[in-house]
Amino acid sequence: MRNQSQPITAGINNSAPQTFLDIAPRQLLPYVLAILIAYPVLVSLLRFRRVQWLHQKYKYPNRASMAKMTDDEAWEIQKVLLQLEFPFLYVKALQFALFRTYGVPTISGLLTKTSQFSNPETSYKRYADTSALVQEFMGNAPSSKRTLTAIARTRWLHNGYRASGKISENDMLYTLGLFAIQPIRFIEMFEWRKLTDLEKCAIGTFWKSLGDGLSISYEVLPSHKTGFRDGLQWLEEIMAWSDAYEAEYMVPHATNRETADQTTAVLLYMVPKPFQYIGLYFVSFMMDDRLRRAMLYDPPPAAYAKFFSSLLSVRRFVIRYLSLPRPYFLRYTTFTEQPDENGRIFITQWDAAPYYVAPTFRSRWGPVAWLTWAMGRPLPGDGGNKYYPQGYYPPDVGPKYFEGKGRTSLEEYVQGLEGSRTGKCPFI
Repeated sequence: MRNQSQPITAGINNSAPQTFLDIAPRQLLPYVLAILIAYPVLVSLLRFRRVQWLHQKYKYPNRASMAKMTDDEAWEIQKVLLQLEFPFLYVKALQFALFRTYGVPTISGLLTKTSQFSNPETSYKRYADTSALVQEFMGNAPSSKRTLTAIARTRWLHNGYRASGKISENDMLYTLGLFAIQPIRFIEMFEWRKLTDLEKCAIGTFWKSLGDGLSISYEVLPSHKTGFRDGLQWLEEIMAWSDAYEAEYMVPHATNRETADQTTAVLLYMVPKPFQYIGLYFVSFMMDDRLRRAMLYDPPPAAYAKFFSSLLSVRRFVIRYLSLPRPYFLRYTTFTEQPDENGRIFITQWDAAPYYVAPTFRSRWGPVAWLTWAMGRPLPGDGGNKYYPQGYYPPDVGPKYFEGKGRTSLEEYVQGLEGSRTGKCPFI
């Protein structure tokens, strides 16, 4: 008979269900180890899917077949590299391509005389204009009206200087070549994988075709008379020629330093002032000895050079083994894909003065805006029309004194390009 004092719950298992906190750490260890092993394997499998997809989509299995690569295909491949595979370093390489040209006194001297990149009042605008034109013909199909207009505008802006001999044809070729060469070299040195021949051929094909559109002469290259076989051959020859050109003409000069200082100010625009000296060391670190001597810059201290090298190595490791590929919806874009009702285009990501940025809620109140405000920098919409908050109109891009000029010549150039730049193979 049950004892009356015995609790009615006696004999019932009243233990609570086991929770996550009750599990011993050593019980979790196999699962943690499995995740630590499986995740890098998953990243490795997914990391190379896009380059494999490129090779499956564009069927150029060998060097001989690449001679048929079209301008449209080259643009599509390069766009994948720029927007999805290597967006950060690809953009930095393009910036350094422009920066590198200022190590040649004939180029830096002209910019100093025109004050376009030696005067802080104009250097940010000049940088924004160059970015706008480059993004127009890199971000739109080769035969599109926007691309043809950007090429025509670039030609018109340079024609007066070329005709007078203030800009030599070799300097034009050298500048064009750097936009192809620098991304390849930056990726080879600092990125998580090397480029394939297909990707290099695409870069060479695209920029060779662009040079045709800009009427840049290739007569100094060995295959000019016989014709280039493919984008790789053009790339190989312009790399060799550019290196030789630098060896002769990239020499120390005061105007190099003057334009370099203003360009460095643009590159370090979003770096807080207390840390700008570190940014300056990093800019110097990214230069090779020849460019550093030409710019009259000192090399960074050894400790900083080692730190920067380690940082880039860690970045390479993290992206290669720990970061999933960038999805398409997060692709890197810097401008609006469609013009507004006035035919104007807006820059959506800026790293210097907010030229051509619409004063939207995000651009004035988002995280970047707060950082900009904290640094005492102007926000989109500040300064009235100083920063062109209405966006840019491609036929007007360039120095202020060229706005509204050259329309007749531009239309003639566009008409000529419509017949020659059709997106087909530039080697056939």
